[in-house]
Amino acid sequence: MILLLIVIGIFTGILAGVFGIGGGTLFTPVLFILFTSLGVEQPVAWTIGTSLFCTFTAASSSSIQQLKQKNMFGREGIKVGLFGAAGVFIGKQISTSAIYTEQIFVTFFACLLILVAWMFYRRGKSEKIVTERTSAIGTKKTAVTGLGGGFVAALAGVGGGVVVVPVLNLIYKINISKAVSVSSLAVLVISLSGWLQFALLSGQVAGATGFTLGFVDFGTGFPLIIGAFIGGFFGVKLGEKMTQDRRQVAFSVLAIIIALIMIYTIL
Repeated sequence: MILLLIVIGIFTGILAGVFGIGGGTLFTPVLFILFTSLGVEQPVAWTIGTSLFCTFTAASSSSIQQLKQKNMFGREGIKVGLFGAAGVFIGKQISTSAIYTEQIFVTFFACLLILVAWMFYRRGKSEKIVTERTSAIGTKKTAVTGLGGGFVAALAGVGGGVVVVPVLNLIYKINISKAVSVSSLAVLVISLSGWLQFALLSGQVAGATGFTLGFVDFGTGFPLIIGAFIGGFFGVKLGEKMTQDRRQVAFSVLAIIIALIMIYTIL
């Protein structure tokens, strides 16, 4: 099983590298399908907690890269992330409750995939537009952005970047480069807070492996992470050979396929 998870992780990393998207968008469906196929009880909570753990490790690499490029907006990224931690706490009350069924989770995530596909397309257009606003982001804006990102993270197992980037860039008109940089650090804080909050939940049922804490299955997460780091290197190289238009179309198709597969698992 470990070897299979590493292979799946490599494939996930390749896709993440090609499309330049956060790991949570891909880790979540992989983990949900895995946990449901193994008959794990409360697969939604296990999926979200473990995916946030995987996303945290991927976000660490991204933040280090931003730091090396001296493109880090630390103060604002941490502020958004801390508000995001509060958003995670709020969202967790819903995602770990009986009302958040597998059907609701899959429907929400499928809609989120469509949003991510649209954002991916919109980002390509945004990069062609020179937006000069790189001034400091006020507390109100960081609060709205962070709370929204954290709330979605707790419901879908993603890092929250799917909310942070479009809110900062499309709504608050923050330069796309700065929005991505702030998001990288914010996602690091949000995903760290997220998996820790799910790990500290007590009274959980058994996971897929024996290496678990709360609703975080490390025995499943670590092999995926190892594979994702390997695959990510090749994915970036492959992505450099594809045009933006081709990547946009390919990701849109991929998002639809993933959504359909997840919907099939609950039929």
